[in-house]
Amino acid sequence: MWYTKSTKEVLEELRVNPETGLTEAEAERRLQEYGENKLKEKPKKSILTLLLSQLNDYLIYVLLAATLITLIIGEYADAIIIFLVVILNAVIGVIQEYKAEKAIEALKKLTTPKSLVKRNGEVKEISSELIVPGDIVIIDAGRYIPCDLRLIESVNLQIEESALTGESVPVEKHAEKVFDDEKIPIGDRANMAYMSTLATYGRGIAVAVGTGMNTEIGKIAKILEEDEEEMTPLQVRLQELGKILGIVALSICALLFIVALIQKRDPFEMFFIAISLAVAAIPEGLAAIVAIVLALGVQKMSKMNAIVKRLPAVETLGCVNIICSDKTGTLTQNKMTVVRTYTFNHQHEISYESEQEIYNQTEATLIKTMVLCTDATYENGEATGDPTEVALVVLGDKFGLSKSNFLQKHPRVGERPFDSNRKMMSTLNEEENGYRVHTKGALDNLLNICTHVLNDGEVVPLTDDIKKEFLKIAEEMSSEALRVLGCAYKDVSTIITPEEMEKDLILIGFVGMIDPPRLEVKDSIAECKKAGITVIMITGDHKNTAFAIAKELGIATSIDQCLTGVEIDELSDEDFSKNINNYRVFARVSPEHKVKIVRAFKEHGNIVSMTGDGVNDAPSLKFADIGVAMGITGTDVSKGASDMILTDDNFTTIVHAVEEGRNIYNNIKKAVNFLLSCNLGEVFTMFFAILLNWPVPLVATQILWVNLITDALPAIALGIDPGDKDIMKQKPRSPKESFFAHGAWVRVLIGGALIGLLTLFAFYYGLNKHSDEEQALVYARTMAFVVLALSQLFYSLSMRHSHKTIIQVGPFKNMLLMGAILIGMLLQYIIISIPVLAKAFEVQNLPLTDWLLVIGLALVPFVLKEISKVLFTIFKLKHE
Repeated sequence: MWYTKSTKEVLEELRVNPETGLTEAEAERRLQEYGENKLKEKPKKSILTLLLSQLNDYLIYVLLAATLITLIIGEYADAIIIFLVVILNAVIGVIQEYKAEKAIEALKKLTTPKSLVKRNGEVKEISSELIVPGDIVIIDAGRYIPCDLRLIESVNLQIEESALTGESVPVEKHAEKVFDDEKIPIGDRANMAYMSTLATYGRGIAVAVGTGMNTEIGKIAKILEEDEEEMTPLQVRLQELGKILGIVALSICALLFIVALIQKRDPFEMFFIAISLAVAAIPEGLAAIVAIVLALGVQKMSKMNAIVKRLPAVETLGCVNIICSDKTGTLTQNKMTVVRTYTFNHQHEISYESEQEIYNQTEATLIKTMVLCTDATYENGEATGDPTEVALVVLGDKFGLSKSNFLQKHPRVGERPFDSNRKMMSTLNEEENGYRVHTKGALDNLLNICTHVLNDGEVVPLTDDIKKEFLKIAEEMSSEALRVLGCAYKDVSTIITPEEMEKDLILIGFVGMIDPPRLEVKDSIAECKKAGITVIMITGDHKNTAFAIAKELGIATSIDQCLTGVEIDELSDEDFSKNINNYRVFARVSPEHKVKIVRAFKEHGNIVSMTGDGVNDAPSLKFADIGVAMGITGTDVSKGASDMILTDDNFTTIVHAVEEGRNIYNNIKKAVNFLLSCNLGEVFTMFFAILLNWPVPLVATQILWVNLITDALPAIALGIDPGDKDIMKQKPRSPKESFFAHGAWVRVLIGGALIGLLTLFAFYYGLNKHSDEEQALVYARTMAFVVLALSQLFYSLSMRHSHKTIIQVGPFKNMLLMGAILIGMLLQYIIISIPVLAKAFEVQNLPLTDWLLVIGLALVPFVLKEISKVLFTIFKLKHE
């Protein structure tokens, strides 16, 4: 542990002289030994690998088996059709994953940072990838830390570590410190600097102690490599459905052979009939329809600023009942902001959303001192420098007191830089009749060097009572997690030395600042609560700061709902998991803690979404059911580990994505139940015709046509049905909930039986209309074929809602469904009207009277379903 060793011990162990650094020869040798200073990337999946992964599905296996059987019996056209459906399904999935991968690559920064190192006694700039352990690295403000470093010199060095620890305020670094505790959190290791963090102030010299995969970020990358992808709830449901359908198809075939033996039918003929029945039992279009519905959902979500990397992840969002969110940059704006000022007896809340005026002359003096005593800049919305100083310059800009204007009137002629021992900074600026010292820093230290205080423009002595009042207000601000920064001034007639600046000052007041919540997040969290979703804050920041933000956003109500990383370590895994539901905020946590938190929530059967932007979020993003990374501020590591990327970094987009996920699942459920009702109708028709010793009412080609065309068009339209406006008022569904929950299986059975019964009636009617047996069979099959197809088309209208009638949901709100029904009817007419097609499908044209009859029969399931909804509503109202 490098932070537990002195600089001398570290340099000796790494065999390097800090004055000269490594020689080029030694650096080259170490580069060969340790490798380049970059993280290993997982090899990209080839198109073939992506294609094969799409085919690894139980439902696809059933379809491939059906393809093989139809080939064996010589039905080559049918085999080709089924195989094309399988390929279509796979291609849709591959295209979506490939597009998502390209979108992620577009988000990546293409630049490779450079670093200053000492080699052969000279300071030179090299690519960060060429740094090796033992290299002496020069750190200055504005540079990214290229690898893990042990500081050997530091001068007022501050490093912003939010990408790694989640803490938004830069951390002061001290090379001379040595720690005894090996378990000290990363954020408290003041003698270390870590890869991908940013130096914001001061300077330093350090020695490289870890490069590439041997850095803290490298450890995180290793965790990501070890993780295995879990199946989403939808994939689990579809796999179960595939198994059920496979078993049902085989069972029906076996049962038919038994019936055939009893009826003493030709076994070879029965084999063909059994195959037809197996084809009827399997909804061949289901896999492709689910893929199309998910792909369309992904397309819609991309317009809502969410890039989904894997199709099934869209639906998983609908199950989410826990959202674990990183604080910095996700719930908050990741920029320090002055929200309050205090001058003697005057406290002023600052709002950046509305017009405000300066409270009094003393506040104007406070802002002037704060702005002039900074090294930060802020012009046209672009800021540079320390985040705390940027906040002060932005405060001045809000009140029309820009730093550039101040410097024109009051040029800086002297300064005393910030020092971590004094905790202050002073500048000397020109005034009309002399010069003025502007000092800012820790209030405690300022009070010790001030003799007077500014009170409504008048300078009065600084008494003990006034000091107590200032400290009391400052303590109140601190208790609200505001960072307090004081300021003072004095006028002098000549230019003075830096040492003389911080004596006998006049106290002006102080400001309270915080990294504030994003403006829209509070409403989004309230919406989550209504939807039965619990929001959890996870951060590397301090407990009080985290709780203050959580309380303001409505995440937590008591400090008892907060737990720190140290407190997590003190609990056994069993106790932690048992009490996890008592907590809403986790502060001062490491990447390992984040994974532990997500795991504990998942152990309670929750579907967990984790949002974040830093490298420290990556393992938990990977481990969560849905990992959500930020597209703008997010690191490449976090984007790679996630399932979804927010291109606008907006927490509210997650809530919209959850709503879309719920609607998508509902629509898939509608499509599945519709298809199964249709297939059940086909099975019912075939099976009972055999039992009654009738001829086969439908041939395999007709069944495939209905399954792949007639059923598929309305199923796709149901899959993109407009969302239920009340969906976010419902609790999240259980991930274990089947497609047939809440009585859906009864509705499927009744719908299928009705369709089958009416198809059999049409077939029976057709058989008895003609005296010629062969002609009668073709006519009867035509009647059955058309009734089956049309009844399924009309029935799709009643599938839009399980309890609301078509009038209540709005018949024309889904124009695609209306279009699908009309196209289905037209295609049906074309097939039986055009001789070539009629011959291929073994059907004939129907006269107008028969068309009226089949339409009348086909409407019966739809009408009965709508009547049952009305009766259900009446019954429900009577018992409320």
